[in-house]
Amino acid sequence: MSDVLSQIADILEQRKGMEPDSSYVASLYARGIDGILKKVGEEATETVIAAKDGDAEQIVYETADLWFHTLVMLAHQGLGPDDVLAELARRFGKSGLQEKAERAEKF
Repeated sequence: MSDVLSQIADILEQRKGMEPDSSYVASLYARGIDGILKKVGEEATETVIAAKDGDAEQIVYETADLWFHTLVMLAHQGLGPDDVLAELARRFGKSGLQEKAERAEKF
């Protein structure tokens, strides 16, 4: 599955230099971080609503939109799915309480 994330990340990088009217992703980049974050927020809200409604197909659809727009946000910031996967791997095997305590010490 991470192959799909890598393929998407590659495409997102390719779209960075394109004209805004040439692709949806290029138009998101042209809006800057505020525009991208607005889309992430919209998709997060739609995902929450879908989950609340309990329609599995809609939950998957909206989660895919949320993940996609989050990948755009990461790419805009010079990050990618491997950065997030590495963080998840770092947390793997720790309790949520332990991870949260370590994070509190860090910040």
